[in-house]
Amino acid sequence: MAKKLKDTDYLFISTYLHSRERDLLTAARMERMIEAPTAAEAAKVLQEIGYGEMSSVNDRELSAVLAQEQEKLFQDLYRFVPDKAVVDVFKVKYDYHNLKALLKARAMKLDGGRLLLDAGRVPASDLRRAVTEGDYGSLPPMLRQAAEEAGEVLGSTGDPQLSDFLLDRAYYAEMLSAARETGSEFLVRYVQATIDAANLRSAVRTLRMKKGGDLLRKVLVEGGTIRPDTIQTAALSGNLEDLYKTGELRAAAELGTAAAQGGSLTAFEKACDDAVTSVAAKAKSVPFGVEAVISYLAAKEIEFTAVRIIMSSRMAGIGGDTIRQRLREAYV
Repeated sequence: MAKKLKDTDYLFISTYLHSRERDLLTAARMERMIEAPTAAEAAKVLQEIGYGEMSSVNDRELSAVLAQEQEKLFQDLYRFVPDKAVVDVFKVKYDYHNLKALLKARAMKLDGGRLLLDAGRVPASDLRRAVTEGDYGSLPPMLRQAAEEAGEVLGSTGDPQLSDFLLDRAYYAEMLSAARETGSEFLVRYVQATIDAANLRSAVRTLRMKKGGDLLRKVLVEGGTIRPDTIQTAALSGNLEDLYKTGELRAAAELGTAAAQGGSLTAFEKACDDAVTSVAAKAKSVPFGVEAVISYLAAKEIEFTAVRIIMSSRMAGIGGDTIRQRLREAYV
């Protein structure tokens, strides 16, 4: 049986990560990027906090710089975190992102290599080989089962949406299972908040498309603090706001009601992400412990999203006010 870790086992890594927080992309730095004269000048703000240099400012270079920063983050934490399973919880989503891309590419007889992110538990090259050869034996058990089932569904129906539904369900189930195995109640709560936000998004988008209970049953997933059947009932009866009125997603649910009727999806999506951020931010006051690792990883996820929104918008010539509307709350 593995030794149970104490908060003091995280003393060094907590101190180290708290010192690294000064290099996170703060709200002030985001504003500098938005106000910079050119996209190239905006990219220089990222270099100041440790990102690699972009030889030219385009989507390919942006993806490469972000991938490099993600890889650096996980390698750094793997060296010092007492329980590496905590880091793996945040890597699960990249495995499923890559699996989705590879299965669709195989079905369409295309090369999905450029869509892969080498930040998962399974090296992207290994996952690519597994999908190409149809041999998933080397993958983690839950990912292996999901790959086999999704590949079969995609092959028999030709419907990538059905395959995505299955993979999303498997992703959240594995992420929550991995969080529970770490023994961290805070990490479990964070993952459950992520699932709650995903389910609220799915409910609002389904209503906006004027779809009914059949689609809702497919898109809602287990594992959050609110059961899928409860969400389905509230969504179909127009009571989403009441269902979420006591939790972090209260503001998002209010905006979701408007979005379901044709209102702004941007404001709603932002409110969902901000609600999850507020859960992670509850660890700010914890001086040392596994919470410091979890909150830092969550902060970097928020940062990566912000970098992509700002830089993609700047490259597309989108104005500052529109960019600000799309940005999520900064962790720092």
